[in-house]
Amino acid sequence: MTDETAKIKLEDFGYDDFFDSQWKLMDSANSSLARVISEHRESYKVKNTDGEYLAKITGKQMFNAVTREDFPAVGDWVAITNIDEERAVIQSVLPRKTMLRKKYSSKQDTQIIATNVDVAFIVESLERDFNLNRFERYLVLANEGRIKPVIILNKIDLVSDEQLNLILEQTKKRFEDIDIILTSAVTDQGLGKLIEYIIKGKTYCFLGSSGVGKSSLINGLLQTNEIKTSPISDYTGRGMHSTTTREMYFLKSGGIVIDNPGTREVGMAEVTEGIENIFDEITALATGCKFADCTHTHEPKCAVRKAVEENELDMEKYQNFLKLKSENEFNDMTGQEKRKKDRKFGQSIKKKHEEVKKYKPRY
Repeated sequence: MTDETAKIKLEDFGYDDFFDSQWKLMDSANSSLARVISEHRESYKVKNTDGEYLAKITGKQMFNAVTREDFPAVGDWVAITNIDEERAVIQSVLPRKTMLRKKYSSKQDTQIIATNVDVAFIVESLERDFNLNRFERYLVLANEGRIKPVIILNKIDLVSDEQLNLILEQTKKRFEDIDIILTSAVTDQGLGKLIEYIIKGKTYCFLGSSGVGKSSLINGLLQTNEIKTSPISDYTGRGMHSTTTREMYFLKSGGIVIDNPGTREVGMAEVTEGIENIFDEITALATGCKFADCTHTHEPKCAVRKAVEENELDMEKYQNFLKLKSENEFNDMTGQEKRKKDRKFGQSIKKKHEEVKKYKPRY
């Protein structure tokens, strides 16, 4: 072990009292602690005070796994046994303090984005990507995972001061209690503020669509070009995937950041509490509805719709709330329930077509 390695502590990787208490409850006589810093096909890269190892889980873990959440993920603390100086076996995963996850609408399983994250930096590009509704999707995921969200408006060098002020005003109005950071990886604007925000030993995850500049911002924090980046596609006007795997990086300041592949699909599942918290204004208004199970769409004496009609509640926010709520409820259903609902919908459409055919207009 080198002198430099000897100075490193588990706390430098995000270890704290929560994980220490969990570790003491485990039978750890023949294993050591490590943190998962990247995930690859059928293997993981883990890191501890002795170095980095390529690790695999045991056959027993694979056999006992019920869902994807039973497998290790980037950010996890795991118990490992060493095979040699480069390889290890993951024996178990410590309980998670926080977890970011999303759901693809076409799949049953949820996908873990990262675990044991303290702050989620939600990034949008002002030139092409800016969308308040998309911010809300990520905010719901962060809230459900008990993770503090921070909004990053990136590529501010590509818009005029007038456009920037307008976007900033809209964002502050929609998300009054969320911190907002303005950045540009090209001009380094806002990087100083971003660095000040990052605390030693805390873990930060960057979220956003492809091409919004997540990897470029992390390169700026690392002061290297360690992460490969790709330009915006001139043909589609959309970001191209540059980051292909989730990976954890350690800043000189002591902060820990996770880069994620960009995504255009952020599905909702099992995020009821997250929706209620992010849309707390609507949740509060709903207490004034006549019916306790009001859907806020058609029922009489609905306090939420009344607020929309009287311009006390933003129409776009209301519509996005209904959309996310409906999506969450649909994704929470079992496969059998979905098939039953789809059949009923198909039968309803068929019946309406038959009624149209029978109808003879009077001239």
